[in-house]
Amino acid sequence: MKKLLSTVLLVPGLLVSSLLTANLAVAADNDVTSLRAQSLEVIDPAQKLKNFPKENLELPMNYVQQPPLIPHHIRGYEVDRKTNKCLTCHSFKNYKQYGATKISITHFENRDGKALSDVSPRRYFCLQCHVPQVNAKPLVENTFEPVGALAE
Repeated sequence: MKKLLSTVLLVPGLLVSSLLTANLAVAADNDVTSLRAQSLEVIDPAQKLKNFPKENLELPMNYVQQPPLIPHHIRGYEVDRKTNKCLTCHSFKNYKQYGATKISITHFENRDGKALSDVSPRRYFCLQCHVPQVNAKPLVENTFEPVGALAE
């Protein structure tokens, strides 16, 4: 008898709870907006390739300690655990030959600050920090202005 009574009371409670949850989910979904400014269900066609600035152009920083931006395209560059296309030009050995920026000495230190003879595994995957810069409209406004010695 207790089981029957518990079931009779529990089932309507679960139904009401699930209906309220469903209504809240629908209401929340209607309020979702994105930088795309359209429904999240709409699948856009692939965007056209962006225009990259002149190669080897030194780009301004957008915030303090920003990793340098990549001023050229990287389509087709392979960076995985066996190969790093970036190091073809940016390694200590090759940077002069290619007129590229030399990889920072900080990329040869482990997390404890110990100097290594090769690029640190935590710095090997360049695209985790460095991204290509393109001539594209910013998604959000950036009002960063360096101050003091950083502005020089």
